[in-house]
Amino acid sequence: MRVEPFSVGSYVHVVKRGARGMPITVDEFDAWRFLRVLYYMNDKFLDIQWNRTVGNANSFTRPERKPIVSILAYTLMPNHMHLLLKEVREGGISAFMQKVGQSMTNHHNEKYAERGSIFQGSYKSRTIEDSEYLQYVSAYIMAKNTFELYPRDGLRGATAHFDDAWKWAVAYPFSSLGNYANAKISRILDKDILADVFSDKKQFKKFCRDVILGGKWLDAAFE
Repeated sequence: MRVEPFSVGSYVHVVKRGARGMPITVDEFDAWRFLRVLYYMNDKFLDIQWNRTVGNANSFTRPERKPIVSILAYTLMPNHMHLLLKEVREGGISAFMQKVGQSMTNHHNEKYAERGSIFQGSYKSRTIEDSEYLQYVSAYIMAKNTFELYPRDGLRGATAHFDDAWKWAVAYPFSSLGNYANAKISRILDKDILADVFSDKKQFKKFCRDVILGGKWLDAAFE
């Protein structure tokens, strides 16, 4: 495990992987639930029965919600997740990641009659020190990782057919890429400084293209 030091105001790239490389979501229902977990676990108040309390599978509402982190970007992969978070309360990221992991594990074990954590230990993190690197990390999390899922030969096919891959990736519902590419409003996200950095949709696409085709995403990757 590698968790770099950070403090309130820090921007942090977080990765959390499934145990033994196993999937962290099994079906589409689990994947949609992941989005709701990001929203409902980002709250100072912990309701362990939130799924029963809320009821509606498409609901993203909670009265007087008090977020413990800012979520700037995310992408769900089959066996891990990438998140771009901002520490807004001391200990917020650690608490948030613990709550996310526990909620997803509890759901998985109850649904599939299994035991033990579905995750490989705790999360890994890298603290982002400057605005340029923040942009690269954002493109890496949202574009590069989503492109890896492109049905036509993954990242290799996406680089060869960028425009088609971009349309596919923007429509992928389990990444925040579409929220920046189409300027959609999200209850999960707090775009923070990225709202200004990526305010122009055409420039955002061009930036992601340059990062992907130029191999610049390698600077933002970490294991």
